[in-house]
Parts: sequence; structure tokens; C-alpha cells
Amino acid sequence: MSVTYDDSVGVEVSSDSFWEVGNYKRTVKRIDDGHRLCNDLMNCIHERARIEKAYAQQLTEWAKRWKQLVEKGPQYGTVEKAWNAMMSEAEKVSELHLDVKGSLMNEDFEKIKNWQKEAFHKQMMGGFKETREAEDGFRKAQKPWAKKLKEVEASKKAYHAACKEEKLAVSRETNSKADPALNPEQLKKLQDKVEKCKQDVLKTKDKYEKSLKELDQATPQYMENMEQVFEQCQQFEEKRLRFFREVLLEVQKHLDLSNLPSYKNIYRELEQNIQAADTVEDLRWFRANHGPGMSMNWPQFEDEEWSADLNRTLSRREKKKASEGVTLTGISQTGDQALPNKHSSNLSVQSDTAQSVQSQSSYNPFEDEDDTESIVSEKEDNKRKNVSSYEKTQSYPTEWSDEEANNPFSSTDANGDSNPFDEDATSATEVRVRALYDYEGQEHDELSFKAGDELTKIEDEDEQGWCKGRLDNGQVGLYPANYVEAIQ
Repeated sequence: MSVTYDDSVGVEVSSDSFWEVGNYKRTVKRIDDGHRLCNDLMNCIHERARIEKAYAQQLTEWAKRWKQLVEKGPQYGTVEKAWNAMMSEAEKVSELHLDVKGSLMNEDFEKIKNWQKEAFHKQMMGGFKETREAEDGFRKAQKPWAKKLKEVEASKKAYHAACKEEKLAVSRETNSKADPALNPEQLKKLQDKVEKCKQDVLKTKDKYEKSLKELDQATPQYMENMEQVFEQCQQFEEKRLRFFREVLLEVQKHLDLSNLPSYKNIYRELEQNIQAADTVEDLRWFRANHGPGMSMNWPQFEDEEWSADLNRTLSRREKKKASEGVTLTGISQTGDQALPNKHSSNLSVQSDTAQSVQSQSSYNPFEDEDDTESIVSEKEDNKRKNVSSYEKTQSYPTEWSDEEANNPFSSTDANGDSNPFDEDATSATEVRVRALYDYEGQEHDELSFKAGDELTKIEDEDEQGWCKGRLDNGQVGLYPANYVEAIQ
């Protein structure tokens, strides 16, 4: 059995009972613990609110990123809408979790803080008023009984010491009787000592019994006073426990989104959007827009193939005007005039350029001379107004003739595969882009980069979904188009 000692009363405490002197301090300490538990509960709610906020932000970022990926990806039709419904669900749930965070901090956290301030009153010298009152109440109730207990312990100690001394004296007297060297006077002293010890034992025993009786008489009043102070502490603790229970129930209501009608509607709408995905409709749409259902300009017999090719390169406005004018089949240029670019969609003639038109195609019997001059004049105006990006960057030969080697109207392929009037794709404008994900090039002509790196797109996306770009170190190569986004 462990033994503790309280310096305040100088009495040994031999048990862990509440009634022992000083053991009321655990009840007093519970008041201080109540204040600390309020802080712990506020910290707990604060951390949960931070988690709710972080989760809401992650949902929003996830929804934004995947909306872009799905939009740029190959998915189409009603399944794409169903997929996007997941991101819409995340955005709505994110808003609900932000509301949870606001409720936890603005309602529950503040409620605990205000209750703590009202229930616990700090003192100038430290500690709380409630703690000091409980401490004083227990000390006052225990002081008379503790005093009598101290007397009992002292009388008990004296009685036990007298008994021990008596036994020692009796032992000495017995041993002296067997010793012939002792004279009668010495033997008489030992006998007197034994008699005196017996009287001390009787005296200390009476005192011990008397003090113990007085302690027993004071115990009922002691217990009653201690009960009163303890009940006051119990009432204070009951308020705290009831308040904590009330707050925790409110926290539960704020965290439980399943009881919110708006939360249920979110998943009801999500289910409806997914159920609305129609596989047959998506396949029908793809067939009509990218498959055999697409319209087609099938090849038909065309008279004067060269003229048809020439007219195909003209713009709508020029074609309309050219249909009313003459068709030029041969053009010669003198001086330092530049050759019209074969990539340009505009075909025009300078006003001061000398023209030689072959007799078999230059004369149109259905037009008069004035109309022909009008058409040529309009083409000259278009030449000055319309200059393609390709023309701005290309140089032209200063001289050309009707010879096959220098004739832009002659075919360079015996099978007719090369059409000098087909337009080449103009070079794309360079655009700065930022990588969304890490990418490791699989081929020697592919770029490698990390998420967040910036590079320059120099060619637009091709049919396979690849773009051509240039890293800041000058390396040029291909990369997946959906791995980057344009820098705003």
C-alpha cells in the first residue's frame, strides 16, 4: 500500500480515498481541466474546419482541371456531358463543405469561446476564481477534522512507542535475572523501569482512545461539509458536460450533409445526368459527323480541267467576278514586278504590267472589252488590299516566262498529284504555353518537360493530337496537345 504525505497538515495519507486529507484536490483540478478542455475542443473544431476548407479547394481545383481535360479530350456526346456532371457535382459539394467550415468557425467555435469566457473568470494573480472558491471550501470543511486526525496520529505514535519501550524493559529485566553478576540494586532499577513503561502504555492508550473517539464524533460533520462543497463542484461540472454535449450535437448537424436537401439533390442530378447518357445517340452522332454519314463531293466529269483548278484557288468574291469576266490562261511579266505567290488565295494583276494572253483562252465572246477592263481593275485593288502572311515572309523571282521550268501554271507531277494552286498551311503564330503534367519523350523527336514548365508552341495541333514546340533551351520537338494550356 502506497503512503503519501501532505506537508500542509503534517499527516500521513495511507489511502487514495476522497476523504483523506488533501485528496479533494483532484476535484479542484477538474475545474482547471474544464477550461483546458474548452481550448482542446476549440482546437479540434478549428482543425476540422481547416480540413473542410482544404477539401473544398481540392474539389474545386480537381473539377477545373478535369473540365479542361475532358473538353480538350476525344470524348464526345452525351457521355461527355455525364462525365462533366461529375465535375459539377464536385463544385457544388465544394460549396457545401465551405458552408460547413463557416458553420464550425462562426457558430460552434465562437459558442465555445463565449461560454468559456462566461464560465471561467481569471484572477489577477493567476488561476480562476471558481478554482480558488472550491479550494477554500474544501480546506475549510476539512480543517477541524484534519486537526483531530493529526492528534489521533500523534497519540497513536506515542502509544506504539510506549508499547515498544515496555517490551524492551521487560526483556532486559528477564535477562538480568539470569545474570549473577548484577547486584540487587541494579535489578531493582530494571524492575522499576518495567513498571514505569507499563504506566506509560496505559496513559498513552487512554489518550489514543480518547482522541480517536473525538475524531469519530467529528467525522459526520466533516463528511457533510465536504459533501456540500463537492456538490457545488459537481453542479459546475454538470453545466460544462451538458454544454459540451449540446455543442457536439450541433457539430454533428453541421457535418452531416446527408440530411441537407441540397446535398441529396446534387447526387440526384448526377445520377440523372449519367442515366441520360445515350450510347446509341453518341454513335449516331459520330457516324453523321465523322463517319460514313458525312456528305461528300464525289468526283464528276469536268470540262476544261485547268480552268476549274484555277477557279478553285480564287476567293468567293473573285470567283464571282471572274465568272463574269475573262479567264486568263497565260501571263508574262516584264520589269521588276514580283510573281504572285502560288499560296495566296488572291489572283491579281498590276495595272502597269504587260500581259500576253493566248488567243485560244484570252478572248471571251460573251463579254465586251469594257467589262474585261473592269474585272482586271478590281483584281488590282484586291492585290493591294489582300496580302497573306505567307506573302509577307516569302521572296519571289524577278523574272519568269511561259517555259515549263518557270511556269507556275504547269504541273510538276506527271500523274497530276501536285497542284500549283493548292494552298499550303500558313505557319502558326508562336504562343507561350504552360505544361499541366509531366511528360517524358518516347521518341528522339519528342520533348520532355515537367508540370509548370513553359515553352513556345510553333505549330498547331495536327490530326493525331500533337503540337510542335520549342523549349527555352532551344530544343524543338513534338508534344501532346492536351498536356499544356495557353498562358493568359
